[in-house]
Amino acid sequence: MLVVKALHISLVVAWFAGLFYLPRIFVNLAMVPADSPAERDRLLLMADKLFKFMTPLGILAVLLGLWLWIAYGNYFAIGGWLHVKTALVALLLLYNWHCGRLLKAFKSGRNSRSHVWFRFYNEMPVLVLFAVVFLAVLKPF
Repeated sequence: MLVVKALHISLVVAWFAGLFYLPRIFVNLAMVPADSPAERDRLLLMADKLFKFMTPLGILAVLLGLWLWIAYGNYFAIGGWLHVKTALVALLLLYNWHCGRLLKAFKSGRNSRSHVWFRFYNEMPVLVLFAVVFLAVLKPF
């Protein structure tokens, strides 16, 4: 089980790198002047490759997390903290999915959000990461 746990942690770290960086690319895309198609195309290529790389990592991280949860016994008796953590992970999966929707909007030229909005949007996974780590380490309830 320690190998599964090590893989889970490594995949979570890699997934979060993507969750942190993709919205940063969105900030830059939202700031690209209309007369810079080369810059826009380069950023879209980076964002597309990152999204295609990070999404499978997130799915694998979640699957290994579920494996750990089930392997450690009765998943209804482990504690409320784990249920909150699981809900936060579900929120991160929705965030990942929404990043894909935003990327499609950029590709089709339909983005209507400003770089300031994306700067705030970029902070959400950081807050969720803090909550998940504190729940996993402290197990407060």
